Amino acid sequence: MPQRPTTVPVPSAPQDQANFVRVRGAREHNLKDVDVAMPRDRLVVFTGVSGSGKSSLAFGTLYAEAQRRYLDSVSPYARRLFRQMPVPDVTAIEGLPPAIALQQQRGTGTGRSSVGSITTLSNLLRMLYSRAGRYPAGMKRLEAESFSTNTPAGACPQCHGQGRIMDTTTGLLVPDDSLSIRQRAVAAWPTAWQGQNLRDILITKGVDVDCPWRDLPQATRDWILYTDETPTYPVYPGLDHAEIQRAIRHDIPPSYNGTFTGARRYVLHTFATSQSASMRRRAESFLTATPCPTCHGQRLNPDALRVTLAGMNIAQMTGQTLSTIARTLAPLAEGAATLDDTPQAGDATAIAAHRMAADLIGRIAVLEHLGLGYLQADRSVTTLSPGEYQRLRLGTQIRSSLFGVVYVLDEPSSGLHPADAHNLLDALEGLKAAGNSLFIVEHNLYLIRRADWIVDVGPDAGTRGGEVLYSGPPEGLRDVPLSRTAPYLFASDAPIAGTPRTPTRWLKLAGVTWNNLHDLGIDIPLGCFVTVTGLSGSGKSSLVSQALPILVASALGQKLAADTDGDDIADRPVGTPQGHVVGGAGPLKRLVMIDQKPIGRTPRSNLATYTGLFDTIRQMYAATDLAKSRRYDAGRFSFNLPKGRCPTCEGAGSVMVELLFLPSVYSPCPTCHGTRYQPEVLEITIRGRSIADVLDMTVDEAATFFAQTPALSAALGTLQQGGLGYLKLGQPATELSGGEAQRIKLATELQKQRRGHTLYILDEPTTGLHPADVDRLQVHLQSLVDAGHSVVVAEHDMRVAARGDWIIDMGPGAGDAGGRIVAAGTPQAVAHDPVSRTAPFLLPLTG
Repeated sequence: MPQRPTTVPVPSAPQDQANFVRVRGAREHNLKDVDVAMPRDRLVVFTGVSGSGKSSLAFGTLYAEAQRRYLDSVSPYARRLFRQMPVPDVTAIEGLPPAIALQQQRGTGTGRSSVGSITTLSNLLRMLYSRAGRYPAGMKRLEAESFSTNTPAGACPQCHGQGRIMDTTTGLLVPDDSLSIRQRAVAAWPTAWQGQNLRDILITKGVDVDCPWRDLPQATRDWILYTDETPTYPVYPGLDHAEIQRAIRHDIPPSYNGTFTGARRYVLHTFATSQSASMRRRAESFLTATPCPTCHGQRLNPDALRVTLAGMNIAQMTGQTLSTIARTLAPLAEGAATLDDTPQAGDATAIAAHRMAADLIGRIAVLEHLGLGYLQADRSVTTLSPGEYQRLRLGTQIRSSLFGVVYVLDEPSSGLHPADAHNLLDALEGLKAAGNSLFIVEHNLYLIRRADWIVDVGPDAGTRGGEVLYSGPPEGLRDVPLSRTAPYLFASDAPIAGTPRTPTRWLKLAGVTWNNLHDLGIDIPLGCFVTVTGLSGSGKSSLVSQALPILVASALGQKLAADTDGDDIADRPVGTPQGHVVGGAGPLKRLVMIDQKPIGRTPRSNLATYTGLFDTIRQMYAATDLAKSRRYDAGRFSFNLPKGRCPTCEGAGSVMVELLFLPSVYSPCPTCHGTRYQPEVLEITIRGRSIADVLDMTVDEAATFFAQTPALSAALGTLQQGGLGYLKLGQPATELSGGEAQRIKLATELQKQRRGHTLYILDEPTTGLHPADVDRLQVHLQSLVDAGHSVVVAEHDMRVAARGDWIIDMGPGAGDAGGRIVAAGTPQAVAHDPVSRTAPFLLPLTG
């Protein structure tokens, strides 16, 4: 019999009772009618393995209820302006103060949302330029909105404040100039009849469609690609130019009259107007973002760009890091009336400039303390990591000086180097000292050890979790045998590093230039587990997730699969990483990037569809005797096709009820009752289970059910090894965390037959993972190396780095102070490097 969860009783004195938030009967997601109490005005950390129910308790229950109570006090119209969370499934919550949620949200906002805008620094800078900027002689003073890229008064008239325009290049339109037009040299043209039509028009026009593209006259090539004309020509399919001319002379009518469209015009028109998502994606592949020729990427109108402060216009100023901006404005904040070329201002203007500069520096100081001084003020929010985004919002809250609220945070240490963790803790302690409560979902052992109170949820994930194992001071967790957190929290400091592998060969790169990497040379051992470490902003992600895969893919002649579905192409960086592979790529046959982007963007995508399991399962149902007698094919068992899905909900399984002023409610479909299928499809069963029953199984249940089916059991076993046994096969992709999505991708990759040496690249794969899940993930990754492949990860988890074979430590600082290799070698060697900021945290783990 498993031991029951252990709890620590809450103090019963009346004064203590009044200082607790009490939850009774929490049933959100996998929570099992949970009762728990947490002290107010304390740092409370929610722990447990991934999927245990921590976030369901902290965000889905506590914050959702606090938001509901607040929205009950505002007008119905105002409620429509909020992104309302569903009403939590809980019996009662007592003693809950107002709450503010600071969640991880990768890619929140648009390309117009920047570091400056979400921290309000941009507003202050615009006011500063408006009041204290240097204006050219005779120029009228501009109002603050004239320095905003988001207003008609400030935005560049050509790019409308985007700073870039979408266009194409000859290299994109014609990737292989050795091909002829008949061989589809103009790759951007449509592939079916319309492409043949354009080719036949060129034959009518007299263009040689059978000679290599590069041998055509330059004027002809330019017209085919870039003309804006849309002339109409008679089309005679199958005839050459001479035969067409004879047909025209003899008044033989053509098959039809075709209209010509240049390749660039076709791509831009298709991308802008097509209703087909696939056609838009194809057109998008021939587009690139280029700096606006009017504002040269600075996004503002010419007048705004003529006003300077410290010798820089506002676009140049916001292009600096936050730390640089603070240093630049320091003299003004300290009382100087001018900054370099800024003219002597009147007393009122000087006072206003002094106050605004001082406020700017104060706000930046908070962000620097949180390790974010390396970020540029104009950096798009969509390029920030979840941890960076959350810490920016945390810095803004610290400056707001609110009192008496609950801050609910989701892994604020995510993406943070251990050297910066104490600054984060100082910031959290500052919020607590100001009279606030902090409820934090966290896996970082440093922060957990410094909590005032721990709520440990588990013991495992999914249906095997959802119970509060412990609620009390950290030391009490030591005596909870079911806790998955306790063994790591109270582990000894014994070294964990093993014996590093010997590299089989070295992959050598030279001239790597991208973001803060400048002409970098780097040697990466192959046949090893390589960890790239360094402070946040030191250049790890620029190297591992951007420069390295692009340069290696180019050397291998491999096209990277760009996961850009749903991205705004205008938000993507201008240009590509520079550099080249100078040696060692010979053994590599394939490159694989495994990131934390969603495995699908709609609820119709799920674990079973992404891994390919669903294809096999549908074929099994189609192979049953009853399905054969009814002539059902595998498509009949897809909830995405009309012939098998429920006609009412169209395979969604639920219908949405719009309540206008309240959160929309999703209820099971009244026709199929959530099964997604037509009744006759559900009559087809395997050992008494319908296709809907299988989708409702967890990976663990499915592994038992399909144990005698080799095509499924191996794949399901791989998912189990990745710690995903608690997920349901039909669980929508939109409900998966980034860490779960990444592990699904990794498990899918492990199922494939891997021929030849593969280089696997991962950027912070432990984000969002409990230490127990990290250990399980590392076993997966190490198995890849054992099988003869290479793994490179950017990582902050020192336990992962210590157990690797080779470390490349970036730094020494962040932003402009980083971008260099500080140390490289085995974990033991780097741990003793006197310059490395990572070394002190590696040393206890390597011995």
